Amino acid sequence: MHMKRLIRLIRLIAIMMVMLPLSAEAQKKAGIVAHRGFWNCEEAGYAKNSIAALRCAQEAGFWGSEFDVNMTADEVLIVYHDSDVEGKKIEKHPYTEFKDFKIRNGETIPTIDQFLEQGKKYPETMLVYELKGHSCDEVEDRFVDLSIEKLKEHGLLDPERVMFISFSLHMCERLAAKLPGFTVQFLGSSRSPQALAEKGINGVDYNHQVFSINKKWYKQARRNKMSVNAWTVNEEKDMEKMFRMGVDQLTTDQPLEAREVMKRMKIQEL
Repeated sequence: MHMKRLIRLIRLIAIMMVMLPLSAEAQKKAGIVAHRGFWNCEEAGYAKNSIAALRCAQEAGFWGSEFDVNMTADEVLIVYHDSDVEGKKIEKHPYTEFKDFKIRNGETIPTIDQFLEQGKKYPETMLVYELKGHSCDEVEDRFVDLSIEKLKEHGLLDPERVMFISFSLHMCERLAAKLPGFTVQFLGSSRSPQALAEKGINGVDYNHQVFSINKKWYKQARRNKMSVNAWTVNEEKDMEKMFRMGVDQLTTDQPLEAREVMKRMKIQEL
């Protein structure tokens, strides 16, 4: 009887372990991703996607720094969020029409070469490379391939140094197929984690509100062993909610505030 009770106890413990929230382990540590770099400070001149913002994120020791990349008509990759500059569609115009444009801190729009030169100075900072959507699959294919070429040129084509995010499902699929072992996170809310996993995509990066609307998606992502990020989380109450849920990374314009929330919650910052 004693042995039977012991076996029943062991089985009960095993069942309880399976039933624990999937976030129980994940919530003990997480990474802060500075959205468009740590731009929200004097040192960066409050300029998003600037080289100074990347440098400030690196110097502050945040886990990652996110940046947006577009491709010009003559296939120059530039670090800029919007699809147009002063009404000129980036994809439809050559780089010469953008090279002198000044962003808020006086820098010109960085080329990917300039940006990656700064990126490789701090190996511990993850470069969160967002590929902005383009007009058709053919252009997006070239954009993906050129991004890979540039990362190779700068010695950064390493899953420990760079990860990819995009609202383009097509580019996420292409990246996942061409770069197995790299983290590729889909940014849109049009696909469930299960649907993305079936396409070979190994990560999700949803707006933080999506997890409240689709309450099963976090656990679904975990069942598929996917990387989980939430964007753009700027309010402390939302940060707390995401950390309690157990995200791997949290993208924010307020990385210092996120750091304080983590300290208060006793969550280890990666």
